[in-house]
Amino acid sequence: MAPRKRTFDRPFFIATIILVVFGFFIFISASLGLLARETVTFSDVVLKQFLFGLVGGTGLMFIVSHIHYRTWRSYAFYIFLASIILTLLVFVPQISFEHGGARRWLAFGPITLQPSEILKIGFVIYFAAWLSGVRRHIQTYSYGLLPFLILLTITGTIVLGQRDTDTFAMIALAGLAMYMVAGGRWRDIGIVILAGASAAAVLVMSRPYIMSRVLTFLDPTQDPLGASYQIRQSLIAIGSGGVFGRGFGQSIQKFEFLPEPIGDSIFAVAAEEFGFIGSFLIIGLFIFFAYRGLYIAVRAPDLFARLLVVGIVILIVIQSFMNIAAMLGLIPLSGMPLLFVSHGGTALLITLVEVGIILNVSKYMTSKPAQT
Repeated sequence: MAPRKRTFDRPFFIATIILVVFGFFIFISASLGLLARETVTFSDVVLKQFLFGLVGGTGLMFIVSHIHYRTWRSYAFYIFLASIILTLLVFVPQISFEHGGARRWLAFGPITLQPSEILKIGFVIYFAAWLSGVRRHIQTYSYGLLPFLILLTITGTIVLGQRDTDTFAMIALAGLAMYMVAGGRWRDIGIVILAGASAAAVLVMSRPYIMSRVLTFLDPTQDPLGASYQIRQSLIAIGSGGVFGRGFGQSIQKFEFLPEPIGDSIFAVAAEEFGFIGSFLIIGLFIFFAYRGLYIAVRAPDLFARLLVVGIVILIVIQSFMNIAAMLGLIPLSGMPLLFVSHGGTALLITLVEVGIILNVSKYMTSKPAQT
């Protein structure tokens, strides 16, 4: 059935706006804890997040929502190449800087940028273009599995060189989901999963900070003032929120105890202030965001659009659920931010750009699942 042009998908758009607005209020509250104990100013934290991430990202979201999604396919290779070059610049000391023991950011005057966020969407755009271009040969080694492994090797070499294991995991998961949707052979999918598991095992054994996370996950009682400190304080914050929470701005843990209250610990702040009800609402919003995003993907007018939406939804939702699961002690700590909520202007801006791409695809949805 031919696609018909219409306005973008309202349920998906509304879910995004609620996440952005609710997330910014949580961010403001969490920022109070950081402002109270560190030598940072309101403009350093909240104002930059508001202007660069929220205002800039929302503006770009609306602009991108009016760019036909097929435009991204036309420039896919150049976008991916540019994202690789930009990410490689973090190895240039004159324009990059280190934070938390990792060098992942670029500084251009007052503007800081995390290029790996751009690399993630660059990978998804290019891989979607490649898979849709070789759809009839996707089950062959030369056009299916081999290019996938080459792309993962290229991005993995760059990202893992920055000690950014989490970003590479997101790229690999998004790529695997796209490969499955494109019709990759189950045998090849199994090979990728096996290779990924082997690589993860090597990383755990070779990188002490990853091993420490795993050991802390297995036994949170060890080193309570060191490696286990964050997860213990996170669970205290979540538990003390009860059913209805302490109330907006009333978190105690964010002032003295929670590390990174505006970063990867921000869900614990939200759970303490809004309780089980608020936590359930946040998780429910992300579930609906995923459902509606995949609904758009199923009804996308062509394979490129379908793969593009699937890749973006996986990037956003899996990262957010991994952050929440880590704060609940269900998986090892990852240091990944909670998208739409955590501090990080680049992450919020790029996430809203990705939403804009999905909104544009939704304008061309078919009334029934398209046969692509």
